Amino acid sequence: MPQTVFPAAGTMFTPSGFRGPQEARGPGACLAEGPAITSASLDTLIQHLVPTTDYYPEKAYVFTFLLSARLFISPPELLARLCETCIKQQQLDQSPLDMAKVRKFGPKILQLLTEWTETFPTDFREEKMVGLFKDIIHRIAPCDEAYWKTLNQVLQTLSQKLAAIAQGEECIVKVNASSVSSISDKLVAFKTKSPPIQKEMLSICNDPYTLAQQLTHIELEHLSHIGPEEFVQAFVQKDKLDSTQPCFSEQKKKTTNLEAYVRWFNRLCYLVATEICMPAKKKQRAQVIEFFIDVARECFNIGNFNSLMAIISGMNMSPVSRLKKTWGKAKTAKFFILEHQMDPTGNFYNYRTALRGAAHRSQTANSNREKIVIPFFSLLIKDIYFLNEGCANRLPNGHVHFAKFVELARQVGEFMTWKQMECPFETDSSILHYLHTAPIFSEDGLYLASYESESPENQVEKDRWKALR
Repeated sequence: MPQTVFPAAGTMFTPSGFRGPQEARGPGACLAEGPAITSASLDTLIQHLVPTTDYYPEKAYVFTFLLSARLFISPPELLARLCETCIKQQQLDQSPLDMAKVRKFGPKILQLLTEWTETFPTDFREEKMVGLFKDIIHRIAPCDEAYWKTLNQVLQTLSQKLAAIAQGEECIVKVNASSVSSISDKLVAFKTKSPPIQKEMLSICNDPYTLAQQLTHIELEHLSHIGPEEFVQAFVQKDKLDSTQPCFSEQKKKTTNLEAYVRWFNRLCYLVATEICMPAKKKQRAQVIEFFIDVARECFNIGNFNSLMAIISGMNMSPVSRLKKTWGKAKTAKFFILEHQMDPTGNFYNYRTALRGAAHRSQTANSNREKIVIPFFSLLIKDIYFLNEGCANRLPNGHVHFAKFVELARQVGEFMTWKQMECPFETDSSILHYLHTAPIFSEDGLYLASYESESPENQVEKDRWKALR
């Protein structure tokens, strides 16, 4: 498993040890030193989630279990089990109710279900989930009519969240449709040496700091739509060490927002490469290289590591890196410093150190501009992938390997803390529109543009150039 050196970023999403109700302890749970659960049966873990009159699970446990339980039991089935247990324990199916007992229990079950809707709102897209929520509140409402008012408020907030998520998913579809690469027209322009068929980045924005701000807008917008459950669902069919079938294996994996974010990273890589390869004159290409180096530096200062890595990756693509005469004319000292920060050596040790510094700055910052932390997303996915591949979901005795999910929740939880940040910078619609819709070259298009700019140096390049032409 890759080393993880990220610091804890918030108590809500950073599980450590969990203390459950005393009646839940026994042979079902395997405890390490102190109260930390390392493994337990699924039934025991569900029991730890159930509130009572004098017990409420820690927020960290709630997040960890709700995140990981979907690998073993669907959210509607889990909620049904939870409600069934509560009804039996609190005797909510009997009449008359024990009012004193219900008054102690009522606020706790309402708090738990509210936390569930806030952290995993997409679980409640299913009508069965909302129906179970209403049913359990209906059973405790005779004790206090205020429960109905609270329920309506929670459902109203939930409805607004789900509408925002749906709107975000619609925007993703529209952006994907509008950013289809107009490759053929650009290639014709190169072959015929005609004037540029579109504006270039420097004509839209020539200030590196402003472009870095707009990139940060796009990054945070993408992050805001990614739910924590997508990290679990992204790798649900990749766990070869667990013989159990995922509870939602027959459904489509709901990773739309996560996949859209990866596509954005790839688009930014190709956009940077396109902008560098497009100009016909060496001096202009060198100017574009220097501009993106400054943009990358500003992204680093902001704490936007994902855009930073996309820019570096675009500049390191072969069609760009082979432009030796162009690079020779550009001032590249700052670029090599940035490359050093994102060096993969030592499992990205330099980057992880910088991320730790950005996370610390975020925790102690007075200004919203200093609170921004946008991690290099592909590495976060890689960390979670190797955690999933390296540890089975269940132990040989059938117990859930809960220690694995504590670490998963820690990594996802830090991300959840960072993604809640609202972008403090003003938007520039013309720059954002360009970033989303400007045509980009395919890999072949980039090579052709590169060869047109600086002639092939060996036979392999000459053969490829001939084939592309």
